[in-house]
Amino acid sequence: MIRSRSGTGTRPVALFVLGNGRSGTSALARVLSLCGGTLPPGLLGATSENPRGFFEARAVIHLNQAILHDHGSSGYDMALESYQEGVFDAENNGGWVAKLRDYLVGLPSAPVLVIKEPKTTTVADIWFEAARQAGFDVAAVVAVRHPDEIIGSLKNRANQQNYVDSSPELTCAWWLKYSLLAERDTRGVPRVFVDYANLLEDWRREVKRISTALAIDLDAKDGGAVDEFLTPDLRHHQTLGRATEPFGTDWIGTVYETLAAAARDEAWDSSELDRIFAAYGASERGFRQAFDDSRRYRNLDRLMPPFAVKLGLEALALVHRRRGTWA
Repeated sequence: MIRSRSGTGTRPVALFVLGNGRSGTSALARVLSLCGGTLPPGLLGATSENPRGFFEARAVIHLNQAILHDHGSSGYDMALESYQEGVFDAENNGGWVAKLRDYLVGLPSAPVLVIKEPKTTTVADIWFEAARQAGFDVAAVVAVRHPDEIIGSLKNRANQQNYVDSSPELTCAWWLKYSLLAERDTRGVPRVFVDYANLLEDWRREVKRISTALAIDLDAKDGGAVDEFLTPDLRHHQTLGRATEPFGTDWIGTVYETLAAAARDEAWDSSELDRIFAAYGASERGFRQAFDDSRRYRNLDRLMPPFAVKLGLEALALVHRRRGTWA
């Protein structure tokens, strides 16, 4: 089923909103939908956690969860090893490509279809191939936000909703993984980076940037609706300084500064992101193995209370008659 833009004869666009959760992906998706984009039906509705809505389809959430679960992964996984090995590449996931293609083919026709759900970032290559097979051209908007603002946002959510609070270290690891994947996996498609602060400051400018960069028609026929939705109180946390560096490296600050430069249409160097992708992947893999092994030894150690250790050592001393080095 090939869809066409009305009157143009060209293929429609599947516009993917990618990036870490709490980076403004919901706001971006809503603004795009108010400027000519079309969201899938069956959305995840507003909740106390996000009272204005998530603007992501429940079916997309389920499909992403199923793909990750099928590979023994999760949206909360910090690891990059699977991506370095190509586990989530489209050519290794023909069955999932077909399922996503069937979902996309079944959606109502639209010139610009907006797909947003943070876990899509972790399986983007599969979605991109499915969209192409469904008759779409593929484009991406990558949401950028200062990681310290995300740390504050998650902490605020935990306090308000009685959620388990994630540590700054864990939040930074998630942010690093999602940011690196969003940049790496969109290199082969038309893309644009949008900083959440810039969107709130001047959404008309940012929508024009998106439209120009991706060569798609975005027009806010009712700018008042966007103004009513995109109010300053959407940004509860503001950070202007250097990013938190919990791992004793330059990874967080360098990735954020690089993507923020891209969001300002300034020159930036993808090789720096490649360096950090490789370094983070190697470090994460090594420490994960070390921590797994350490956990095994700790579990064994718990089976040996101090009094048992003492009795065992004294028994060994008796066997050696408390002579020589056992004296």
